[in-house]
Amino acid sequence: MADVLNIAIIGAGESGVGAAQLAKSKGFDVFVSDFGSIKKKYKSVLEEEHIAFEEGTHDFERILKADCIVKSPGIPDKVPIIQKAKESKIPVISEIEFAAQFTDAKLICVTGSNGKTTTASLIYHIMKKGGLDVVLCGNVGESFAAKVAEGDHDYFVIELSSFQLDGMYKTKPFISVLMNITPDHLDRYDYDFDKYANSKMRITQNLDEHCWFIYNYDDEVIRNKVEAMDLHTNLAPFSLLETEGMAGFRNNKQITININDQLNMSIYDLALKGSHNTQNSLASGIAGRILEIRKESVRESLSDFQNVEHRLEFVASVHGIGFVNDSKATNVNSTWYALESMENRTVWIVGGVDKGNDYSALEEMVAEKVSAIICLGKENQKIIDAFDGIVDTIVEASSATEAVAYGYQLANKGETVLLSPACASFDLFENFEDRGNQFKAAVRAL
Repeated sequence: MADVLNIAIIGAGESGVGAAQLAKSKGFDVFVSDFGSIKKKYKSVLEEEHIAFEEGTHDFERILKADCIVKSPGIPDKVPIIQKAKESKIPVISEIEFAAQFTDAKLICVTGSNGKTTTASLIYHIMKKGGLDVVLCGNVGESFAAKVAEGDHDYFVIELSSFQLDGMYKTKPFISVLMNITPDHLDRYDYDFDKYANSKMRITQNLDEHCWFIYNYDDEVIRNKVEAMDLHTNLAPFSLLETEGMAGFRNNKQITININDQLNMSIYDLALKGSHNTQNSLASGIAGRILEIRKESVRESLSDFQNVEHRLEFVASVHGIGFVNDSKATNVNSTWYALESMENRTVWIVGGVDKGNDYSALEEMVAEKVSAIICLGKENQKIIDAFDGIVDTIVEASSATEAVAYGYQLANKGETVLLSPACASFDLFENFEDRGNQFKAAVRAL
């Protein structure tokens, strides 16, 4: 970055403001531009640190004078200002790429269509418990750049979305983790699944013989991509189906991790239940052993981890009816895992902003597990058409309170009401956290 003096940052959310703080701390000339309105908490940071910004517009002339543009992940490449920047040959990078240049820490980067937040959080838990100097950041919550601006650490565990990976070119993680690739965010990839899959595979782009790539061998898309690539790095596949050649696997109700000596553990001792969570535990345990954290410490961490909020979070039991908040399930595959883990008949709350969903993958699971469907969204016809004839009772709700009331009415004692929307939240809620919090509040008000 020695030849870069002028940084323009597009988007003033967590990512953009974090990048602005880091750029300012390094002495760059910084300008932040957000075409929407900037939230009060972020505007306060920009004002306190005397960082120039604008909202509600883009000053093309000023932005295009930048030596480098840092683009927030929520902004598509197709917006006019980014198109203009690329025409002008101005580098456009992600906040992750920008921040990685200013730390000597080892990076553990985690991505996947589903399970990346849980896995990143579990790896962080293992590392923290193992006594390492580590920070958790990225798509999971706090900005990587803001954390680097605060001070350096030995390790950063970074959850990465495909959008963040799209703006990364030179960043080289020490450990890269890829949990799965299933259709998601296809609206950003011209409804071309292969483009989205290639975006996820970018997590491998700079790996060398000193790095590690942990990946889900059972995911056919990943397996085929890996076999077609010429990767010169340490491969650590995990599987629930295979044992031969795996760095980690499940066999006879036990998980085994074959890195730096063998670690065995009963699946009944894992804090996280369900097949998808066994995958998350395997990937996290492999990372812990690559980092040479003691087997006893890894085993203990896998058994006492508390899952992240809004991911299969048990809320309450009301007159024998259980309520589970899985608001973070914003795609079909994530909801499939949620339904698969349900042990009782389930009243399913689904809906929101559809991102090109194909609900046919859920038909068998819904027929087996679901007694009634509550559509929570503004446009529900696609869901109604998908499950008409599979589930007898399908109703519509326009608020979390109404959905919970329907759930309580439709569920029998011993059944579960599951919020697992398979959709984004922006039609009725601010984000998935807001949706989950309103759901929990409505349950507690019963």
